[in-house]
Amino acid sequence: MNKTLMNIAAVERETGLGKDTLRVWERRYGFPRPERDQHGERAYPLDQVEKLRLIKRLMGQGWRPGRLLAKPDEELASLAAPAEAAPDEVAGGSLHLTVVDLIRQHDIPALGNALRQALHRQGLQQFVLETVSALNRAIGEAWMRGEIQVFEEHLYTEQMQALLRQAIGALPPGSGRPRILLTTVPEEQHILGILMSEALLTLEGAGCVSLGTQTPLADIGLAARAQQADIVALSFSSAFPTRQVAPLLKQLRGMLAANIEVWAGGAGIERVAAQEGVRIMGSLDAALEGLAQWRASHPAH
Repeated sequence: MNKTLMNIAAVERETGLGKDTLRVWERRYGFPRPERDQHGERAYPLDQVEKLRLIKRLMGQGWRPGRLLAKPDEELASLAAPAEAAPDEVAGGSLHLTVVDLIRQHDIPALGNALRQALHRQGLQQFVLETVSALNRAIGEAWMRGEIQVFEEHLYTEQMQALLRQAIGALPPGSGRPRILLTTVPEEQHILGILMSEALLTLEGAGCVSLGTQTPLADIGLAARAQQADIVALSFSSAFPTRQVAPLLKQLRGMLAANIEVWAGGAGIERVAAQEGVRIMGSLDAALEGLAQWRASHPAH
C-alpha cells in the first residue's frame, strides 16, 4: 500500500523546524526516522510530521527538544493538553466548542453562520481582539489533542479568512496616516495574522494596503516606495522557521528608507530578539499602541 511521504523542504514549511535541525535530531536522538524516496532523499511519513509539529509547539512553551524527544507519544500528548479553560476565556462562552464540533462535522454553512453571528453581536474590534485570537488558540489545541485533522484546521482558516475579508471590505477605506503595507515573506502562507491587523488598523483610520502572502523582499521594498508607506507590517506564524525571522527582518530593514518603520507580529516572533529599526509586536493590542505612538510622533499627519 502506498504511503504518503513529505520531503524535507515540505516538513520545514509544515513544522517550522529547519532542515539542519531535523538532520541533527535524526543523528543525535534517533527521531525523526525518515525513509528514502526513489532519488535517495529523505522522505517523512505524516505521523512523524505531526509529532514534529507537536514538539515545535511545546518548544514554544519552553521545553527543551532533547527532553521532548525522549518522551513517549502518550506523554507528549498529555503535555500538550491545555488546562481547562474558564467559561469566559473565549468570547461567547462555548463558542469554541461549537466551532470545533462544526469543524468535525464538516458543516461549513453552520460554521460560517456561527462566526458571522459572533461578529455581528460583538462588533469587529472585539471580535478580532478577543474571539478570533481565542478561537485560533482553541483550534490549535484541538489539533494537539487529536480532535481535528490538519485539513479540518484549514477549513476553519478558510471560513475565518473569508469573513474577515468581507468585514474589511465593508469598512470605509482608511484614508489617513500612517499608510501601512501588510504582507508576509516568502514561504509564510498564513494570512489570518495580517487580516486581523488590517481590520483593527483600518477601523482606526489608518490607510492599509495588503499584498497578501509570500511577497519577495525586493517587491516589498518596491511596493513600500510606490505606495509611500510609512510602515511595513509583517506577520509570522508559529509554523515559520524561527531561525529565519531575524535575518529576513534585518535584510528588509536595510532595503527600506529610514523613515519607513518595520513592524513584525504573530506567534512566530515570540522568541525573536529585538533588533534595531524593527518594532516587535507581541499582540494585536501592541499594534494599536504602536499606531497611537506613530501618530503622536508625527503630529503633522
